[in-house]
Amino acid sequence: MATTLNNDHADLQRSAREHLLLHFTKLAAAYGDAPGDQEEQDGIGGPAAGTATDELLVLERGEGSYVFDTTGKRHIDALSSLYCSQIGYSYGEEFTAAIAGQLATLPFNTNWNTAHPAAIRLAEALAERAPGDLNHVFFTNGGSESVESMWKMACEYFRSIGQPERTKAIARKNAYHGVTLGALSFTGVPGYKDGFGTPPIDVTHVSNTNAFRGMEAGEDEAAFCARLLDEVRDAIAAAGPGETAVIIAEPVQNAGGCITPPAGYWKGLREICDEHGILLVADSVICGFGRMGNWLGIEQEDVVPDMVTTAKGITSAYVPGGAVFVSDKIADGLFGSMTPLRHGITFGGHPVMAAVALKNIEIFERDGVLQNVQALSPHLEARMKTLLDLPIVGDVRGKGFFWAVELVKDAENATFDLDERNDLLRGFLPAAMREAGIIARADDRGDSVVQIAPPLIADEALLDEIVDTLRTVLTAAGEHMGLASTPHTPLTTTENS
Repeated sequence: MATTLNNDHADLQRSAREHLLLHFTKLAAAYGDAPGDQEEQDGIGGPAAGTATDELLVLERGEGSYVFDTTGKRHIDALSSLYCSQIGYSYGEEFTAAIAGQLATLPFNTNWNTAHPAAIRLAEALAERAPGDLNHVFFTNGGSESVESMWKMACEYFRSIGQPERTKAIARKNAYHGVTLGALSFTGVPGYKDGFGTPPIDVTHVSNTNAFRGMEAGEDEAAFCARLLDEVRDAIAAAGPGETAVIIAEPVQNAGGCITPPAGYWKGLREICDEHGILLVADSVICGFGRMGNWLGIEQEDVVPDMVTTAKGITSAYVPGGAVFVSDKIADGLFGSMTPLRHGITFGGHPVMAAVALKNIEIFERDGVLQNVQALSPHLEARMKTLLDLPIVGDVRGKGFFWAVELVKDAENATFDLDERNDLLRGFLPAAMREAGIIARADDRGDSVVQIAPPLIADEALLDEIVDTLRTVLTAAGEHMGLASTPHTPLTTTENS
């Protein structure tokens, strides 16, 4: 049996159909065995939920901000391969050297009662770049593991300080925090939970910060923020202030389409947590490592959480990796306990992952990656907001290199029904974007959106190309859905920057 790579296009299509189970995918539709407009579970949709294209998109190489499929077609990776490939695809030689050096020295060691230099140096480097007293790091292999690890360390912390009754949490509606069963408890997308039993963690889900859909008539940003924070207070009162362990939220919420917080929201969460002895957790799996123009994606809120979950960009996806940042207060509780930390991951902090993450930090600082995002974010914001003149675009929102357009069906910003979403998001848009040579995310975990998250190395010309290509695709989408060129009735006047 052959085990060498054979990238023949037709053979890969056959082999994938016979052997490869795709993630988050309606498999029959993805492999052309069924139409892409089958009934969807509410809130499950996404970029790979099954499309009307004839063949599976198989990518075989990358260069800069572009990827090439097995037919030779070039695509702009305007999603950074699901928010992971922060610095694109042209640093392979440097990472290969870092990996080879580590493999020649120590190919593997766990962080279970032992350690190795790469993990120690990486933890130190990350702590030095984190805000406030987030001076301790626990390594994982990805985002769901980071969220699960956060929860178990939070429980161990409260147990160590004599508050074991704190076993509840607050999260937000439509937010995605992972799909392993513990992390799934925090996820606020109902369709991901159905059929998997009762979630093991008692989580109350409060409103997210989508001003476009959530702000009431006559309400300004301050009043909107105050109402959201009052809802958090009410949820804590109902759950029991002495039983609530954490509040978890993304700095900019992914599911629902790059949902930004109103001014003062994170400071309000910090005050609520301090008042009740609750831990504040920033889930920065997507927002961290440059996406917002800073290291952890929370610094712009001028708030230091007690814990931060990360993954994806920590290695720019050259290998898997993740981490949980922990404040001195929590570490003091863990160090002070006479019982062991009852959590561990065999490959967490793998020597190769640590070597790659250290190289990633080096490249970020040498090549001015954070500075590039900071410099070009205003330009990307301005260009994205030009799409508001399209009849199918009701809202544009985001921050840094992380933006979404919300798609609407008329001038009153009405939402698409299920059949229309299937036609638009799983039929027309995937095929149109593939034809246009751009990878973006058409999603409806919430209302219908298209998201972009360009590689952090993108220059102004590439950002312009991405927005111009989106304009072409979305113009055609509006025509496909029969939308007239009528100005929208604004739902809010909020600013996203």
